[in-house]
Amino acid sequence: MFLDLVNKRESCRHFLEKEVEKEKLVNCIEAARLAPSACNSQPWSFVVVNKKDLLPEIAKSVQKIGMNKFAEKAGAFIIVCQEKANFTAKVGSVLQETAFQEIDIGIATSHICYEATAQGLSTCILGMFDDKKIIKALNLPKGKKIKLVIAVGYAASDRLRNKVRKTFEEVAFFAE
Repeated sequence: MFLDLVNKRESCRHFLEKEVEKEKLVNCIEAARLAPSACNSQPWSFVVVNKKDLLPEIAKSVQKIGMNKFAEKAGAFIIVCQEKANFTAKVGSVLQETAFQEIDIGIATSHICYEATAQGLSTCILGMFDDKKIIKALNLPKGKKIKLVIAVGYAASDRLRNKVRKTFEEVAFFAE
């Protein structure tokens, strides 16, 4: 059941120093590739980093202002980039005053994380990073729009934390 998967997924901050199998990373990207997007725009691309010599550089790039030290043990990173939307999605974004590209990237990122969880991996979505360092380390084109970095690996413990969330009544109601 999908809710079981949702309950298992959490932001991991304690990874084992263990390599992540390439086929599992491929499955994560495939899940993102199949994600829905506004007007089928698919405004994303993904850079998978699993080379041992690159991992420390990416880990350092997500440790701005002393945050995310745990990333040093991640077995892989997925760099989520924003690409140009198609014309229809751009028009829709303007007319609706809604950033559909960013919503689409959020959906694709979620697909990555749930596929990782389904395969026994753990993830943490990182929004704090030095994009210039990542672009240089990975030899990406200047101006590449990096939106998120996902740390991927095996959790040091399979004990889940208690999810602290607003109640159902605080976030939803049925229109009558």
